[in-house]
Amino acid sequence: MVAAEHQLASQAGVEILRAGGNAVDAAIATSLAVGVVNPTSCGIGGGGFMLIYDRAAKRVVALDYRETAPGAASRDMFVRNGVADPELSLHGGLAVATPGEIAGLFAAATRYGTRPFAELAGPAIALARDGFVVEAHLAGAIAKQLELIRARPALAAILLHADGTPLAIGETLRQPQLAHTLEAAAAQGPRAFYGGEVATAIAQSVQAAGGVMTTRDLAAYRPRWRAPLSAPFDGYRLYGLPPPSSGGGVMITVLNTLAADDLRALELDSATYLHLLAEALQFGFADRAAYYGDPAFFKVPLNTLLAPQRGHALRQRIHAPQTFPPAYYGSGNARSDAGTSHLSVVDGRGNAVACTTSINNSFGSLVVAGDTGIILNDTMDDFSAQPGVPNAFGLVGSDANAVAPGKRPLSSMSPTIVTRGDDVAAVAGGSGGPLIITGTLQVLLNALVFGESADAAVAAPRLHDQWTPPLLMVEPGIDEGRRRVLTHIGHRVIDAPASAGIGLILRAPDGTLDGASDARKGGQAVGW
Repeated sequence: MVAAEHQLASQAGVEILRAGGNAVDAAIATSLAVGVVNPTSCGIGGGGFMLIYDRAAKRVVALDYRETAPGAASRDMFVRNGVADPELSLHGGLAVATPGEIAGLFAAATRYGTRPFAELAGPAIALARDGFVVEAHLAGAIAKQLELIRARPALAAILLHADGTPLAIGETLRQPQLAHTLEAAAAQGPRAFYGGEVATAIAQSVQAAGGVMTTRDLAAYRPRWRAPLSAPFDGYRLYGLPPPSSGGGVMITVLNTLAADDLRALELDSATYLHLLAEALQFGFADRAAYYGDPAFFKVPLNTLLAPQRGHALRQRIHAPQTFPPAYYGSGNARSDAGTSHLSVVDGRGNAVACTTSINNSFGSLVVAGDTGIILNDTMDDFSAQPGVPNAFGLVGSDANAVAPGKRPLSSMSPTIVTRGDDVAAVAGGSGGPLIITGTLQVLLNALVFGESADAAVAAPRLHDQWTPPLLMVEPGIDEGRRRVLTHIGHRVIDAPASAGIGLILRAPDGTLDGASDARKGGQAVGW
């Protein structure tokens, strides 16, 4: 089964499974395809994280192909007259970090794949060359940013008609230049992207838009294999990405904090459960702001942060009748990723992949790399431009996440695999900036603790509390009575924005698969 944020992408992965490919093969094909059909969210101009469960080896491994800051990046590159200018890290050349997507997918294919890369890229190439029907999510994203797109001719040439009107639902989007670039990468390998004409086009386009990336940055890029984070909970073991992702660590902190509570007895929609979850999330996000960053540049104290006894100590600080000001939960400098996509895969051999890929905000930096068809990321916005200054998602960070040459910015991407014994029990992850962490965690709790089906677990209303700003965001399905209770004990309850799109696959002990990809973002799981 494949659960991706677009039916055509899920079908691309299933096509590879039908041909005899494994979960990694299918994940690569799906990732490339979703980058074509959902260019607002992801693509080869970005990067991501992949978590792989190798059933034969009974081992989970993590692959980090997050983008890196260019070699000429500097601590204050987004600061003008002593103040951070958010536009500089959102749009234009300075916003672009060195892409890792192609290098990462080739690294996964080399170590764990079984099919030729050209075969895995085939569905994406066909979708780019022949086109696909635009659906509501993409049409809405184009319409929302219409004036920004019109002001950038290279991007407008991809997403708008010649008269400047946007592509609408039901119309066909063709990307022949992107198809050509994908064909070159499939035939020649990563060198077709990180060297030669494509690398030159990327560097020249970034520099023309005011950025500092060079072809040397592209040539030097390398993905990194990492040991995953893991923790037991409720008879399962959860695996998540380590820094520079914050998702695995924050989720483990929350689970450790709630480990002694009988959540089933509290019931899924009770005000007590919602309060406990919101309080635990505040501790996790306070840690994120204070301690998380690229481990090559900053020592993240994971042994301390994720120790079970610390979770017990945090639980003692949660009180039923009240919530507290932000300083109660942490002392770090407090700071939705519209442009992110997640896919989950389980194959017939019991292997699994959780993969989250992103160009950060919607249509990334809005910079297109020459005539390659590649829309480049704006991942530099995920750095902390100044301590205490929020990024596009209201998140801030400390010096742990400050800009530095070659550094990987902190991420909320949270690809997650849960095992029961030697078998996969669940694969999950999502899109939506910091809402990825809270959405992925709640969907897993809905399914594994409260026994919901995949569809019900994903569809259930969620909350989100990221510590600062001190707001408890709740979706409409959480009724007015619960909202009143939460307000009475001190939470500033507001309606949640468009929430994270979560993809989930559940695997029963007999091997039966149950999958769902979030209707909030138009996704669809496809099984075979």
